[in-house]
Amino acid sequence: MSSAPLVVELLTEELPPKVLKRLGESFAGTLAAGLRARDFVATDAGVTAYATPRRLAVSIANVRLTSPDKPYKQKLLPVSVAFDSAGKPTAALAKKLAALGLPDASSLKRESDGKADALFHEGVATGIGLDEGLQAALDDAIGKLPIAKVMTYAGPGSYYNNEKFVRPAHSLLALHGADVIQVSALGLTAGRKTEGHRFLGRRDLDVATAEAYEETLRAEGKVIASFAERRAQIIAALGKAADGATVIMPEALLDEVTALVEWPAVFAGTFDAAFLSVPQECLILTMQANQRYFALADKSGRLVNRFLLVANLDPADPSAIIEGNERVLRARLADARFFFDQDRKTRLESRIDRLGSIVFHNKLGTQADRMDRVRFLAKDIAPKIGADPAAAERAAQLAKADLVTGMVGEFPELQGVMGRYYAQHDGEPADVADAIAQHYWPRFAGDALPEGPVAQAVALADKLETLAGMFGIGEVPTGEGDRFGLRRAALGVIRILIEKRLALPLPSLMSLAFNAFDSVAAVKDASPELKSFLYDRLRGYLRELGYTANQIAAVVDDAPADVHLVPARLAAVQTFETLPESGALAAANKRIVNILRKAESEAAPSVDRSRLESGAEHDLWLAFQKLDPAVDADCGRGDFASALKALATAKPAVDRFFDDVMVMADDPAIRANRLALLRGIATTMNRVADISKLAV
Repeated sequence: MSSAPLVVELLTEELPPKVLKRLGESFAGTLAAGLRARDFVATDAGVTAYATPRRLAVSIANVRLTSPDKPYKQKLLPVSVAFDSAGKPTAALAKKLAALGLPDASSLKRESDGKADALFHEGVATGIGLDEGLQAALDDAIGKLPIAKVMTYAGPGSYYNNEKFVRPAHSLLALHGADVIQVSALGLTAGRKTEGHRFLGRRDLDVATAEAYEETLRAEGKVIASFAERRAQIIAALGKAADGATVIMPEALLDEVTALVEWPAVFAGTFDAAFLSVPQECLILTMQANQRYFALADKSGRLVNRFLLVANLDPADPSAIIEGNERVLRARLADARFFFDQDRKTRLESRIDRLGSIVFHNKLGTQADRMDRVRFLAKDIAPKIGADPAAAERAAQLAKADLVTGMVGEFPELQGVMGRYYAQHDGEPADVADAIAQHYWPRFAGDALPEGPVAQAVALADKLETLAGMFGIGEVPTGEGDRFGLRRAALGVIRILIEKRLALPLPSLMSLAFNAFDSVAAVKDASPELKSFLYDRLRGYLRELGYTANQIAAVVDDAPADVHLVPARLAAVQTFETLPESGALAAANKRIVNILRKAESEAAPSVDRSRLESGAEHDLWLAFQKLDPAVDADCGRGDFASALKALATAKPAVDRFFDDVMVMADDPAIRANRLALLRGIATTMNRVADISKLAV
């Protein structure tokens, strides 16, 4: 059975750069998985993904020309169905035999299937050829590409728009070693031809073998087919061209630039230093978003008047490329400076009224209405976390005013950032200006949190207002959809409370948020739904921190109000689980919980010591009389680990109780007293966490 490398390439018009990396990974991964599932490729076979602006390709090592024959064993019918009472074949069996092309049942085996005797047919399935297996895998790979929107276009030889793909496809290459594999896709039949760089390489390339694919493109086509290799080459070239400066290169920009070039070359340009008077966030965004340039900073982090560009050409004299890009950037930076200068002529405060003309949601009103509610919330939250209520209210009043500035109109990504600059220009207090920028934080997973108490108050107010409003009108996230960013807002609330250790009970915050909508008839109190949503986000956040599902359930299932204490309680639970007594106590607690779930209504209001009959139940009562105040004191100090360690000392008394005492005694009074005892024990044992959830 011959094996050889396989390469498959789909050549297209220029693919969307922002998704090229994902398209390449999907195409290679799905096609390789399809061949692996059909037994053409070993599990550990090397797979190399290629993606350039005009091609998706994959190379797979050691691909079989034919899949191996496979023995099979097929259950046909239970014996009781296959034969009648006289032992003769039934019509059902005859039908099965005919389908298999068998003259009679003599070749079938009779075996038990675990329940009854059945008839089995054994044989060997002949392997299929690579052309058949690759066709199925290729169809699957194309069908599963993460394409948001397809183009309809005329396929080869057609005058009608009969093909659909992310971009028009021009050729298909499929080589197994030196041989073309006869497959087709998107109206194309596979061959060995591809195209090189549009300007630097040969347009018509014959690839001799699958092994030669990558090097042929490089040497004759001036194409670096590997996305990862091009990206690494760009990073190295940027570092060299930076000449000691720091390159500001976000991952998304690197990926996008890599997706735009097949033969990258990096050049340095300059711009007028006078533009550095514009906030550097504006300059950086202008370079990145409009031109896909890389900004440079000095050792102190301040922008310098140089930039780097990545071209898809590498001429001997790049001056024309550099000068052309400098000219374009100059115009862009002039626009940014114009917006900045014009915006500062009008105070932020005077822009507030214009927010009344911006509809946020037809059921929730305008941005001005929103900010009135955020002011109400921020003013209430502020004193509880040590912030100045007046400063918090002022920051909330100005927080969205930059939405009606020219700069934010041009670059929505700068909302908040520009608000801080304009507030500083207007002479607003530093904590107010900082809160305007930071009330959006965190904007994404792992982002920084608002730093000062005023910013934290406004950030919480803004997120809670959004959550309560949207849940109140039934606009809740479904599946992948979350157009109002409610998951992000909820996680932001959780992170601020926990990581800034703010002692704000979550139920109280939710209640306050819905109170802000008292005058909005469309908003209903959806506290139960919002509560469930927030605690689900809390669980996800804790899973990211590495806690187990059982540990999280032990602490979070009862929806603790003080979420800022949850990590400390979880850390205590982790320590508790290392104790030798933990398993037995968790199992005993689970037993107690189950007993109380069924019979707690029969429990006495409190324990009557005179009714404690045996030494075991009296000893258990005494043990917890001593433990209860100690556990309370430890929890009061936030020393949850000590509280759980103290509970571990109760193991002998708990074990003896369950060994010697029948809880559900026949005497109703004794039974009620014992249930009251267990209820008190459960309360003490579960002060830190419901340790019954730790029982396996």
